[in-house]
Amino acid sequence: MAAVFTDANFDAEVLKSDKLTVVDFWAQWCGPCLAIGPTIEALAKEYEGKANIGKLNVDENPNISMQYGITSIPCILYIKNGQVVDKQLGAAPRNVFEKKLQQHL
Repeated sequence: MAAVFTDANFDAEVLKSDKLTVVDFWAQWCGPCLAIGPTIEALAKEYEGKANIGKLNVDENPNISMQYGITSIPCILYIKNGQVVDKQLGAAPRNVFEKKLQQHL
């Protein structure tokens, strides 16, 4: 199951993680966000133990969204050692997310 990232746990769960972390910035009203939801869930299950994969609701967690300049969703950030190493803007097929995951593991 995909992790739930929030303003409160972002530092500990994402920035201080020793693993690649994939953060899906999304909202309940966003159609493309809902469309890639099952892909994010599947990747979270498949890469469990290798990467942290989760979602951050931009409506409920405005601080982190503003900090990273998220203005369009879905926006997926790939974060390693506290730094953004890659980004995917908009919905995409599973292989696009998987390729970026493989590049940074």
